[in-house]
Amino acid sequence: VGGLIRRIFPRRSVIHHHHNIMSNVIRYTAQKLVLCRPAAPATLHFQSYVTRAHPSPLPTAPIQDALQRLISEMDERHLHRSQRWENNKDKRVNQRSAYLTARGRPTHPSEEEVRKEAAEKEYRRMDESVEVALQLNLDPRKPGQALRGSFSLPHGNGKKFGVAVFTDNMELAKEALANGAVVAGGASLIEDIKNGNVSLTSFQRTLASPEMMPQLSSIARLLGPRGLMPNPKLNTIQPQDQLLETLEQQQSGISNYRTDKEGIVRIGIGRGSFGVDKLMDNMRELMNEIQSIKPESFGKGKKGKGGSAKGTKYYLKAHLSTTQSKGSVLVDLRTIDPTSSFFMTDPL
Repeated sequence: VGGLIRRIFPRRSVIHHHHNIMSNVIRYTAQKLVLCRPAAPATLHFQSYVTRAHPSPLPTAPIQDALQRLISEMDERHLHRSQRWENNKDKRVNQRSAYLTARGRPTHPSEEEVRKEAAEKEYRRMDESVEVALQLNLDPRKPGQALRGSFSLPHGNGKKFGVAVFTDNMELAKEALANGAVVAGGASLIEDIKNGNVSLTSFQRTLASPEMMPQLSSIARLLGPRGLMPNPKLNTIQPQDQLLETLEQQQSGISNYRTDKEGIVRIGIGRGSFGVDKLMDNMRELMNEIQSIKPESFGKGKKGKGGSAKGTKYYLKAHLSTTQSKGSVLVDLRTIDPTSSFFMTDPL
């Protein structure tokens, strides 16, 4: 009976051993379940592929925002300089009074006159020019890709130019001088320029009648490097009956443009005092002009039968800047490309 009982009911030590084994199995299984439990979702950080060959893209701005940003910067500069002008007024007056007291002559203003002048004189704001640098996919060394011409902006460029008129008609030369030409004449004017009696810095543009072009060859080496040689592409060679009309256009600020050796066109589109709307109108006229003279073949890729390869870009970059801006603003090309649906609008 005792043996049968021991077979049916094992000893306490054996039961305790099996209990330990089962506890270890349960504990191990629980640890595995904890390790296999899905973790909380982590925040994923993606880093773009940036190398020298793949630089990070520069931020761009629509044309309207870029112009507004430049005008705001001009207003901030004016405010800062006018405040500094007022804060340093007493210091300037004291320095000038001390100088005139020590080294002044009897004809120089007295200290009271200096203070009165300083009180009445206000800070004079500088009307900065707004310029665009348009990089085109052109190689000016290749035929047909060196762009050059002139056009009129709807609101002008805010500049006045001195013009020299070359004509052998003395009556016409007198009328040109009466209408604002700096100098006008024929062979005598050419001799004065050749001898240095007339400075080349006294005028910025030239006009000539066709019969004067052979005579201008003697001073072409003086006019050419300064961009003053009359050129039919710039409409600066006109018949005598149209010379006075062209003179008025040149004085009022007709804009000339040309591509440099890198294929960049730099041209002023107005002054900061114009405001955004007038600058937008001038920019629209400029882009329509550049688009109208687009060559059939351009770019450095392979050329197809009809000219450039499909998908070749004509406009590469465009930057806006002012006379005293610290840098330039990169413009969104979609907003200045006449072929784009976002032309002169905000794509957002």
